[in-house]
Amino acid sequence: MSEQVSETAAGAAEPEAAPNAPVDKASKRKLRILALALVVAGIAAAAWWHYQARYPSTEDAYLQANIVRIGARVGGTILDVAATDHQRVARGDLLFRIDPAPYEANVRQAEAALEQALQAAGASGAEVEAARAGVEKARAGFVNTERAYGRTAKLRKTGDVAEAALDKARSDLDQAKAAVAAAEADLQRAEAALGAGGAANAGARAAAAALDRARLDLDDTRVVAPADGWLATVAIRPGQTIGAGAALFALVEDGEWWVEANFKETDLGRIRPGQPATIEVDAYPDLELAGTVESIGPGSGAVFSMLPPENATGNWVKVTQRFTVRVRIDNPPTEARHQLRVGASSVVRVDTTVEGNAEATGKAGGAS
Repeated sequence: MSEQVSETAAGAAEPEAAPNAPVDKASKRKLRILALALVVAGIAAAAWWHYQARYPSTEDAYLQANIVRIGARVGGTILDVAATDHQRVARGDLLFRIDPAPYEANVRQAEAALEQALQAAGASGAEVEAARAGVEKARAGFVNTERAYGRTAKLRKTGDVAEAALDKARSDLDQAKAAVAAAEADLQRAEAALGAGGAANAGARAAAAALDRARLDLDDTRVVAPADGWLATVAIRPGQTIGAGAALFALVEDGEWWVEANFKETDLGRIRPGQPATIEVDAYPDLELAGTVESIGPGSGAVFSMLPPENATGNWVKVTQRFTVRVRIDNPPTEARHQLRVGASSVVRVDTTVEGNAEATGKAGGAS
């Protein structure tokens, strides 16, 4: 009887335990999946950290190129404009012209001044020749007077002439000496006024230099592109008056491109000039450019800002600073569909597995 009761109790208990078995298996399966996911996530995080350590990257990067401010060396009224907004130009292409009439008049005036200077130099040369002839004449007169004085002195010793004749001969000799001295002084003055002869004359050289300056000013009324590149907005119009040296618009050179990439200071210890880099431009997702680290900035961006941060209080929070790394683009695209533009956002990744140039790092001001 007791055995039947126990069997009945056992039989009654078995149906209650059966539904718990699948639940335990599902829980264990979920735990195993969660553990596996955590392991995979950990491996992925470790792999990503290792990859980032070897290939540091930044999205705080922008394309840069040389920008030339276009202006005129001379002032005046703009005659015509040959350039248009955002136009591609080559070195030497005409951009605009300034009215040349005033500068053509300056050239004619300078030419006349040079002619006058050459004529004056010729006249001065004639004066020098005349002064030299005067010196020769005075010297010849002095020689003759000196001989006459000698003869008179001999006659006076023999008593053939009076004392008054000797006095007159002595006076004539003194006058002849003074005439020679005066003639020589005139020659010196004429030579000093002449200087070098002909085109080598100082006055003629000054006039020739003024003529060269006038011709240069006339040439500068034609303003041409100083380099190959792309124009920005050409904000000038015919009839507008401009001053000499005023910046009118900009030209972006396309011969050299680089990226100013702002890396965290914790990445600088591995970055060296000479290391290769890859550049991705946000404007062209299908384009990847090759680059080379050129230099590392000597200070953080905050240091060179208009208002550098100053915090002498205790309310201080440590913020990771960023330093500019200049990366040269080795293969700028030549297709029009991939035209690079200054200031375009980029992503830069540096390959620190390459040794690079440690000496250049110190020269560039980077961290070691």
